[in-house]
Amino acid sequence: MNAANELLTFIENSPSMFHSIETIKGMLDEAGFTYLPESARWDVKQGGDYYTIRNHSSIIAFRVGEKLTDYHFQMCASHSDSPTYKIKSVPELNGPGEYLRLDVEAYGGMIDNTWFDRPLTVAGRVLVKDGQGVSARLLYIDKDLLIIPNVAIHFNREVNNGYKYNRQVDLCPLFSAGELKKGAFDAMIAKELGVATEDILGKDLFLVNRQPGTIWGYADEFVSSPKLDDLQCAYVSLKAFLEAKNERDVSVYCCFDNEEVGSNTKQGAMSTFLQDVLHRINGALGKTPEDYYQAVAGSFLVSCDNAHAVHPNHGEKTDAVNCSWMNKGIVIKESANQKYTTDAFSRAVFTNVCNEAGVPVQVFANRSDILGGSTLGNLSNTQVSVHAVDIGLPQLAMHSCYETAGVKDVEYAIRALTKFYQTTLQIEGAERVCFE
Repeated sequence: MNAANELLTFIENSPSMFHSIETIKGMLDEAGFTYLPESARWDVKQGGDYYTIRNHSSIIAFRVGEKLTDYHFQMCASHSDSPTYKIKSVPELNGPGEYLRLDVEAYGGMIDNTWFDRPLTVAGRVLVKDGQGVSARLLYIDKDLLIIPNVAIHFNREVNNGYKYNRQVDLCPLFSAGELKKGAFDAMIAKELGVATEDILGKDLFLVNRQPGTIWGYADEFVSSPKLDDLQCAYVSLKAFLEAKNERDVSVYCCFDNEEVGSNTKQGAMSTFLQDVLHRINGALGKTPEDYYQAVAGSFLVSCDNAHAVHPNHGEKTDAVNCSWMNKGIVIKESANQKYTTDAFSRAVFTNVCNEAGVPVQVFANRSDILGGSTLGNLSNTQVSVHAVDIGLPQLAMHSCYETAGVKDVEYAIRALTKFYQTTLQIEGAERVCFE
């Protein structure tokens, strides 16, 4: 219960990917980590704790072992973004009548109909003129600001028969019924930030579901919230990273942006961000390029992105035996087409870690006639090739604006990932690994 409640606070403090990174940064600062800007020379020492940020939407933190007798990297990766709608640069749509609506486009693959008839607001970052330069400001308007209204069933008799929404027409949030006029949106942003409207030079703003997270059920079994995919994994892997100590290796925590739109951005899992950080750690420690290649060959990545639980009304959607259940433990995800990076070696390694932590392990594979999604592991491996396993926590309604998972699984994940960071993996190719 404590871990689940802390998760909900973490999500509440993370209304956009920029806020997610700011929240993570705050937890690292509180734990005594040192910020290393990418644009500065890095001074890295054994026994030190550090982090760096790219685009204010991706972060990598690392702890260098005091002894560093088994130089390699043990890494967890999650993502900071979730499916939502991005507000376009020219934000307002006039009419019909005196209505003022917002012009938005889809970010990721959300379930459209979950966004109707609920209070929404906006969050993200705004670039403003600041003296002789331009600076970024975080924005979250803590107010029920918008609603995307459904069409009454009297005007859309087919809505319960499988209606297809048009995102250019049906998904425009209502901003005003006449009290506000054209230009009001940017004027509101300027007022919230305490700047002049003409000083706003750029915006990355997104819709935010205002419905608070909750723990529910007569037996308090379930946790529901916006953004469980993937802030749940971002949170549990961060908690484990902060709690664990390993004197012998370099422990790494990654939270990347843009997973929901393919990861092929400068701050995504397919970017050079992780590779750049590992190279810089290696150089700052006085290691050679040969040391780096040897370290990577002995490294391991846990790709943390939530998994699908069996649906209570549609059990037929999942494989009959390779399926997962809420509150039954960590899910290891596997796919023959390598959409997930798990193979027999990485499955065995992480299963052994979970067994040592006393955490139950489940399996997930898609039905053979359903094409599944991809995630961080195989994408990041295009830049840093290491043994990797894809895991997640089982949840319902993935990519809904309000998702559901199991309370127990939050604690299971923290325990398993803490054990992973604490255990020194001595990997010999893909033939053998020793756990110390």
